[in-house]
Amino acid sequence: MPTTTRRIHIQPTADPVLVHGMRDIQSQLKLPLSFPPEVEAAAALAAARPRLPALDRTDIPLVTIDPPESMDLDQAMYVERTDSGHRVHYAIADVAAFVTAGDPVDLEANRRGETLYGADAKIPLHPKVLSESATSLLPDQMRPALLWTIELDKTGEISSIDVRRARVSSRAKLDYAGVQRRIDAGTADPMWAVLREIGELRKQREQARGGISLPLPEQEIGVADGRWSLTFRARLAVEDWNEQISLLTGMAAAQLMVQAKVGLLRTLPAAEPRSLQRLHITAKALGIDWPDALSYPEFIRSLDPSKDAHVAMLTACTTVLRGAGYVAFHGALPAQPMQWAVAAEYTHVTAPLRRLVDRYTGEVCVALCAKQPVPAWVLAALPGLPATMQASGHRASQYEKAVLDLAEAAVLAPRVGEIFAGAIVEVAANASGKGVVIVRDPAIEASVSSTSSLPLGADVKVRLVEADPVKRTTRFELAS
Repeated sequence: MPTTTRRIHIQPTADPVLVHGMRDIQSQLKLPLSFPPEVEAAAALAAARPRLPALDRTDIPLVTIDPPESMDLDQAMYVERTDSGHRVHYAIADVAAFVTAGDPVDLEANRRGETLYGADAKIPLHPKVLSESATSLLPDQMRPALLWTIELDKTGEISSIDVRRARVSSRAKLDYAGVQRRIDAGTADPMWAVLREIGELRKQREQARGGISLPLPEQEIGVADGRWSLTFRARLAVEDWNEQISLLTGMAAAQLMVQAKVGLLRTLPAAEPRSLQRLHITAKALGIDWPDALSYPEFIRSLDPSKDAHVAMLTACTTVLRGAGYVAFHGALPAQPMQWAVAAEYTHVTAPLRRLVDRYTGEVCVALCAKQPVPAWVLAALPGLPATMQASGHRASQYEKAVLDLAEAAVLAPRVGEIFAGAIVEVAANASGKGVVIVRDPAIEASVSSTSSLPLGADVKVRLVEADPVKRTTRFELAS
């Protein structure tokens, strides 16, 4: 799906504010920091006894591309040109080759829902003996996978879809920065030129549909000599092209499910006019021109992720994507099947090591392509998955927000009493003296108050009156 959340990375540090802050967050949210012994034991046993498929496709020169520290490698890819367009091979880790419905690992995964990311403190969906070892598509290892083969015509549209179980082997564990350097230097493997072709074609198809992708950068939180800093790392071109492969696969999976009238879709309603109005105010606050004639998708494409103000704008743009959810169906299509940002029907299917739902959607697609009935254990689970994923998504958002609140308060703590330039982007409906301000430097959102009504949309000067890392609160007052 379009990137709508930031990766928050804290540079390694023993800073006590971070250590105690992360501990408090995890305690307050009651996060599962370890797995029960019986789950670890079951995972170790499963890791030693995978159910291997008969089909051998270790001949495909797949590679993985992820952040360098990642070990839970869900996807491996190989793309090539054909006479009629392009072919995408996309291998997805086969969690169901190790985990059985109702076993301890499965039950624990259903309780967790997804991997939680809070800076460097990752809380995985599955024990690491599976997620970072036996099921992960690590290089030079034979692995069971769900192997997608998607044919594209010369315009980048899908012409055929297939997914089946196969044994695969990744040739290399690559990272975005390293691949981008080789692309820029002209020394990259020719496959990356093919990926660029596909990525650009799919972006053109996205634009024609009216879809959007939010190229949010990674936010890095640094601590040096007791001083905190917030910086952004702009996304690389290869990250955008790679994201288009994941989006393509999710749309292909949705196409299979819709045709068969069984499965689970990721849905998103259209943005509310009030949300878009708030974004126009935010753009003004950040000094970014947004002509009235420019649509929301066109405005997103006009932003430059290498500029801090534009990064803040991209982050604000995620607020109109609220209301995303999942809908299960069997026998009749849902009343609202669309994912508004994608501007198409779409589902999650490419990250089963990190997201519970993908294991089930993958099984549906394998069965449909084989013209076999969807497994009973999948059909039994489908109706409950939307609620499970809603709960885990809420928990993940709470975790990410708490870490960001901690970092912002720590960055601003030495500056209490200073005056900042900003703009009022929101005023409380029942209290005109309370609202939200966007500060330009550093580009953050925070609560603001005034003894008089706040001027919605106006440029203002605000005084920082509180920045407390312990309480994770940052608060401004309108300066006179």
